Amino acid sequence: MLTRRGFVAGATATGALAATGGFPAIAASTITIGAVQPFSGGLELFGNQAKLGLDLAVKEINAAGGIMGHKVEVKYEDNKTDPKTSVERTTSLIRRDKVLALSGPITSSARDAMAPTVKRLKTPLLYATNYEGGACDRYLFSFNTVPNQELEKLLPAMQERAGTSYYMFGADYVWPQKMFEAAEKIVDGMGGKTVGKEFTPWGVKEFAPVVRRIKDSGAKVLVFALPGADGITFVKQAEDLGLLKDVTVAFLGFAETYLGAFGAGKGQNMWVTVPFAASSDEPGVKDFVARIRAEAGDGVPISHYVMTHYNSMMALKGALEKAGKVDKEALIDGLEGLAFDTPTGSAAIGAADHHVTMNMYLAKTEGDGLKIVEPLGRLAPKAGCG
Repeated sequence: MLTRRGFVAGATATGALAATGGFPAIAASTITIGAVQPFSGGLELFGNQAKLGLDLAVKEINAAGGIMGHKVEVKYEDNKTDPKTSVERTTSLIRRDKVLALSGPITSSARDAMAPTVKRLKTPLLYATNYEGGACDRYLFSFNTVPNQELEKLLPAMQERAGTSYYMFGADYVWPQKMFEAAEKIVDGMGGKTVGKEFTPWGVKEFAPVVRRIKDSGAKVLVFALPGADGITFVKQAEDLGLLKDVTVAFLGFAETYLGAFGAGKGQNMWVTVPFAASSDEPGVKDFVARIRAEAGDGVPISHYVMTHYNSMMALKGALEKAGKVDKEALIDGLEGLAFDTPTGSAAIGAADHHVTMNMYLAKTEGDGLKIVEPLGRLAPKAGCG
């Protein structure tokens, strides 16, 4: 378990119960936020990126006087990339540490496992990872992309630049499965063809058979959704076996953290649609990147996961100030319909679906980073809430 601890929230007002299912309103000097993130178990790249964004937001909020005079602290817990552990850590943070809200996790399986506890204990969950959509509840807010924001511009760009035949390969869990369902509909609508689709369990070390199947299919575009260390292993082997000379990769959920792991000069010309690229010349992005580097050092990659987690904390501040008080239900009411500024421009949280309309970018891997090919403007989410 990660042992870094934030300050424990101070005493609450005696007898003052907020409309939070019996949880007391925060009336002390510290607001504690719980973060359930993977710092081990295979997806620690993403957990560490989330932490960079959360830490910078908290530092800046506190430096500016906190939230209505309250200092903010984040208490981190390692969910070990495991749904069961995620539930245990969530329960502990809410019951023991009396957190106002939760940040995290990364995987959909962990989020879905946490959802009943979050709802039962009436604690907002600020989810800042791209996902498959459909997670809709009063106590859940999504600050990253859903399928239409990632796919509806990316796949037409692939068809224009690479070809009309697609192979889809990803991890065997809900996010890749749902992303591929959405991708197939878009491909069919463009007159393209999906020539293969398969999923792999976690922990596979040898991808040569998959690479051969993709080559033999004749696909021109590989729609790829295998995150973490497994995805790095696949790309390395695909590069060595010559696959990336034959196909153009549309890399779903890509983060700049991958590029250093592929090796010098590898993983080039892979295409993505993202809400942030650290190489952008936009003044807000350049300033944000400089602030992160001042905290974390020049060698640390900065992906959209850093920004979306930063955004979630800044939205929390804006929501509480909008509500004028600090308790869980007030936070939810303040988040609904909230417009707020981000490093890439203005964003807005849907009052009904709790998902975010934000600026998006078509980009490709080039050198040691992402190069923006086309700003796509503000794209509204199709959240899948029914």
